[in-house]
Amino acid sequence: MRVPPERFDQDLKVILLELARESLEERIFEQLGFIVAVLEAGGITIGRLIPGDGGAFYDCDFKVLSYIPERGEVIEGAIVELIDFGAFIRVSTIDALCHVSQMADDFFSYNSGQDILIGKQSTLSLRRNDVVRGRIVVVGMQRNAIRVGVTMRQPGLGKMEWIEEWKRGITAVKEAA
Repeated sequence: MRVPPERFDQDLKVILLELARESLEERIFEQLGFIVAVLEAGGITIGRLIPGDGGAFYDCDFKVLSYIPERGEVIEGAIVELIDFGAFIRVSTIDALCHVSQMADDFFSYNSGQDILIGKQSTLSLRRNDVVRGRIVVVGMQRNAIRVGVTMRQPGLGKMEWIEEWKRGITAVKEAA
């Protein structure tokens, strides 16, 4: 039985796509960042055999969806974990750390019983699942991890409720002028 070439090419694309997904997704590459998904396979060359090896080898191009955090980038995400020295914010496929010193112009302390970070001089607080906006200030890429540091101390950053309050204050000042 002879397989039509177009059917063989389609079957090969499916196999190569699955192999690429297994070996590339959720891995970190210095030039590509975090590979979120392998979307499609294409540009497949004629396979070659290596004597003594039972497999066939094909050069192939892949279209991938990746994320590389960049310094200065403004991000939004939900808080996924609170600890005594800060909060981890889910940004795309990674968790970024916002240190307590970078949350606002206040000193935040962690209350483990309530799982909350509370401002010492203000009524500001952060809880798990709160949506926040921050600016990436530090990015470190290693073979198996991307480390991201975030600040929320600048105007227009922080918990979404803080930002809305800040906007209302700006509007009130403009209306008074």
